[in-house]
Amino acid sequence: MTTCNGEKYLRRQLDTILEQLDQQDELVISDDSSSDKTLDIIKSYDDKRIRIFENNHFKSPVYNLEFALKKARGDMVFLADQDDVWLPGRVQRVVEKLQDNDLVVCDALIVDADEKVLQESYFEWKGSGPGFWENLKKNSFLGCSLAFNRKILKAVLPFPKKLIMHDVWIGLMAESLGKVYFLDEKLMLYRRHEGNVTAAVHKDDAHLSDFGFCFKIWYRIVLLIQVGKRNLKLRSLKAKV
Repeated sequence: MTTCNGEKYLRRQLDTILEQLDQQDELVISDDSSSDKTLDIIKSYDDKRIRIFENNHFKSPVYNLEFALKKARGDMVFLADQDDVWLPGRVQRVVEKLQDNDLVVCDALIVDADEKVLQESYFEWKGSGPGFWENLKKNSFLGCSLAFNRKILKAVLPFPKKLIMHDVWIGLMAESLGKVYFLDEKLMLYRRHEGNVTAAVHKDDAHLSDFGFCFKIWYRIVLLIQVGKRNLKLRSLKAKV
């Protein structure tokens, strides 16, 4: 999890995550210079499963997440935003699917600030589904709904420079290297509110919606090149072993 001035919804999210974790699990939190009560809330849990990294100054949710991922020690990694809600059974169901897949994406209810349902299915609203070229054309990976194994974790780190969003990078790398599964079960409340850093308010690549058509095409070409270069590097390293 990454945090930055998330005091309003943070406790609700932490409660729904921690109740699903075993004692040997960990919740890695990287805080990006919060100036509100975010750190106080986290520390109030006094839970040994929480590993908090503070005093970071990334000023970027993408590279704050990269830092958190570098600190992860588990064999399975779940991504979490600071303002969503994990529904009961999320960890169990996704872990089951990760036995036979490298990356799992779960569906979510889209809700407003007060958890009133806005959309019954993120998958239906976004047109989500597997496929490398389909997701390069129109990204349907939702970052906070991703879970993956250590094979994918090692492959996606470090993030490329000037990456706009992490979800499409992780998703495309998983599509190119392993098995991706879209779990058609609503296991999260995906909260949309005016304070969202990465608010998906448009159906066509929310994080690119403020850029022109030419930039969107250019960025997809850059992503394709980055994925190709990383795969070549991984194959080269594997050949040397």
